Amino acid sequence: MDLFKKTPFGHNLLIKKWLIRIFGFLTHRRFRGFNELKIEGSEVIKNLPETNVLFISNHQTYFADVVAMFHVFNASLKGRIDSIKNIFYIWNPKLNLYYVAASETMKAGLLPRILSYVGAIHVERTWRSKGEDITEKKAVNPNDTANIKKALDDGWVITFPQGTTTSFKPVRKGTAYIIKEHRPIVVPIVIDGFRRSFDKKGLYIKKKGILQSMVIKEPLEIDYDNDSIEDIVEKIEYAIEQHPSFLKVIPQEVLEEESKLNKKREW
Repeated sequence: MDLFKKTPFGHNLLIKKWLIRIFGFLTHRRFRGFNELKIEGSEVIKNLPETNVLFISNHQTYFADVVAMFHVFNASLKGRIDSIKNIFYIWNPKLNLYYVAASETMKAGLLPRILSYVGAIHVERTWRSKGEDITEKKAVNPNDTANIKKALDDGWVITFPQGTTTSFKPVRKGTAYIIKEHRPIVVPIVIDGFRRSFDKKGLYIKKKGILQSMVIKEPLEIDYDNDSIEDIVEKIEYAIEQHPSFLKVIPQEVLEEESKLNKKREW
């Protein structure tokens, strides 16, 4: 590999590769050791094209969710279906893999800044600032959507369309606009157990012995020409199991436990 080759965002690929390797080895036992990650559907990953793939997922921690996906995606590409056994799948990682993250989160300390180099696409949240919702929404920064397009043109992008780690919050229309405009293959992912395993940032193990889960679903069927933004939003909500109708089938004790966890995790 060319020592000076860079990503479309100006990051050196050799440095990025070594950062993924280091963090991969450091974090592996978080998902296979201290806790166990149950994976379903990762065979979908091997059949995806090299570029213009958008992964959509519910969100439970700032960083652990993404780190787990880096593990699962790379393991699957090396032939480990529904498994992250043998960490050496991370030695030659997929380098054109990116994730959407709030700018304020990625600038909050040295470690987030390092993790940002691994593949963060910084976006300014228009509805939230410093951990709190704001009444007057800010204008969308056109550079944000341009950077997401740049990443899709180069490879795969992970995004969390609710824009928050709190369950059953509305899906933001921005994701639907990106899907309609750039027409990526959209792969839904549903995760669970991360909120109980880690702190809100996903940097520290809060509790061991938790069964985490990641379900990778078949790509969504989307009519890019005729589906409205509202249609796409609804499809996303159902696909990542965050539509309000799912509240009816979740046991009350689970909802109460999650509510307590969210209160403890508030800034």
